[in-house]
Amino acid sequence: MFKLLKEKLSKTVSKISETIKKDVETSPEETKEKEDIKKGGIGTAGSDVLKKVKEKVTHKKLSEDKFDKLFQELEITLLENNVAFEVIEKIKDDLKQEILNQPLKRSQISKQIKETLENSIKDLFQEPENLIEKIKHKTEPFVIVFFGVNGVGKTSTIAKFVKLLQKNNLTSILAAADTFRAASQEQIEEWANKLEVPLVKGQYGSDPASVCFDAIQKAKSKNTNVVLIDTAGRMHSNTDLMDELRKIIKVSQPDEKIFVGESITGNDCIDQARLFNEAVDFNSMILTKTDIDEKGGAAISVSYITQKPIIYLTSGQLLDDIVKFDKEKITKTLFG
Repeated sequence: MFKLLKEKLSKTVSKISETIKKDVETSPEETKEKEDIKKGGIGTAGSDVLKKVKEKVTHKKLSEDKFDKLFQELEITLLENNVAFEVIEKIKDDLKQEILNQPLKRSQISKQIKETLENSIKDLFQEPENLIEKIKHKTEPFVIVFFGVNGVGKTSTIAKFVKLLQKNNLTSILAAADTFRAASQEQIEEWANKLEVPLVKGQYGSDPASVCFDAIQKAKSKNTNVVLIDTAGRMHSNTDLMDELRKIIKVSQPDEKIFVGESITGNDCIDQARLFNEAVDFNSMILTKTDIDEKGGAAISVSYITQKPIIYLTSGQLLDDIVKFDKEKITKTLFG
């Protein structure tokens, strides 16, 4: 993840830093004091004055006009890598606060810009709760509803999450609440058999909310730790399917509502998350296919846009290809 963005950010920051070093005009006071040095007109203040003059000569201040011109290049880099406009504006404001009209030590300009960018991006992410610990602390079955648009890898993500639960000695049951798409129940049934977990399903065309209700009742009777509800992929604009999702949530009363988004779709993923959040107010997100997302704009933007945390990232085809989201690792990947 972030291969292209990392390369472009590094080049852009270096170019901006060099431009600041070369192009920012020296202040009139700095020019006068440089001339005084040449003329020997320092006076009797000795080393203190020399120190003051040296500080002015080795530092620069950036005007707002110059900042805006330089930021345009960084803005283009971020836009090309699917970073949301609101996020770009936030990064711009952070940079302005840190470097605009502030003394910039020439030798530290690149480091200062990089550190400000890193802190700004790190601040974009909402802190996730430890979902595994939340599950362990509930005595009754912990109900999770997964949803998103078609083709994002939602069902395979659920399978990976089942495997993660098993590693933490937690039992689960699957609810095949996608009674809409052909072969959807066979797909999740295949995973259930492979993982050796029970599956509750209904007839195609039946009410998916009733499948969820039955799964929760079965989990209660078997003292199962977690109920994982797999819903039909749907576009936020499909009124009937969104109403169906709201009914599933109303009936199942989930402890966690998870939006599953495909990282490589960039701004589409961001827009989908925004609209699903407005529709059903989800708790957290899982981003899929991050191993082939060379830009990473969705991962950087989506938490800030929705004000909800990313809890896991998935990649590859193996059941173990799921990792807890870590903003420290993300920023180190970008700037390390």
